[in-house]
Amino acid sequence: LRFPQKLWKMLESSKFQSIWWTEGGKCVAINKDLFEVEVLGREGQQVFHTQKIKSFMRQLNAYGFTKLQQNFQRSASLPEFLSEEAAASAHSQILYYYNPSFNRAHPWLSETCKRR
Repeated sequence: LRFPQKLWKMLESSKFQSIWWTEGGKCVAINKDLFEVEVLGREGQQVFHTQKIKSFMRQLNAYGFTKLQQNFQRSASLPEFLSEEAAASAHSQILYYYNPSFNRAHPWLSETCKRR
């Protein structure tokens, strides 16, 4: 299978907890640390031909995926700010990628995902 088909299969599978569709099915969410262990760290059963998250992200970019930045509104009060900072830190382990041709509601579009 090509990279987009492997990615699609993984997203639709219940076997993986480290990668999922965002609400609405327009983006791919990846828990970076868990993905490295659960997917890239598999011995003998590699899904992708790499063990490095950077190589996986290069593959995403090569197929037209763009990383989305998460912007957080910060509170002015110190306790709220510290609480939000802790949540943002945990949230920073989640990577979001978008490709207009990779949408859960329109599976046939994934066939148009070509390597650049």
